Amino acid sequence: MKEANKKKSPGWSDVKTILADFDRARVLALLQDLYSSSKENQAFLHARFGLGTDPLLTYKTSISRWIWPDVSRAQDISIAKAKKAIGDYKKAVGRPDELAELMTFYCEQAVGFCREVGLSDEDFFASLMGMFALALKSTTTLTPAQRTHLLARLHETSRLSHDLGYGLGDEMDELMNEYRDVG
Repeated sequence: MKEANKKKSPGWSDVKTILADFDRARVLALLQDLYSSSKENQAFLHARFGLGTDPLLTYKTSISRWIWPDVSRAQDISIAKAKKAIGDYKKAVGRPDELAELMTFYCEQAVGFCREVGLSDEDFFASLMGMFALALKSTTTLTPAQRTHLLARLHETSRLSHDLGYGLGDEMDELMNEYRDVG
């Protein structure tokens, strides 16, 4: 039999078709169910609607948990989950200044963790360098005041990275020099 006879997986267009028949009360009920079903959905909606005093707090908490785990409690590192927090924020709101803030925070947390526990892991360092480059690149789109503040924090991250060895601080310095005059 041909593939056409198999039922395709439902997609956004299928959902959209059904939602078109929903009245306001049903849409609100659906959103309430989604809201109560997961912390991720709550964080998404809080960020999207600018609720709370710090819309980045949930995302920063997640980054900290996964990039600077509590080793005394045998918590694991997960670069993917830390990066997912940034991706989730980007989907929810994606303001360039706040994305740059989350990327810079990721770098600060990663360097802090390495310094605290003496971590020397090639994959971790590669992830840190990748995020450092993204953070620098993202600053080029910001206002001078926003850029100056983040660049100062990234410079401090670079300075602290010299203690980690493997040329990490030198690589960060090179990237900083590339972006110094941009913007």
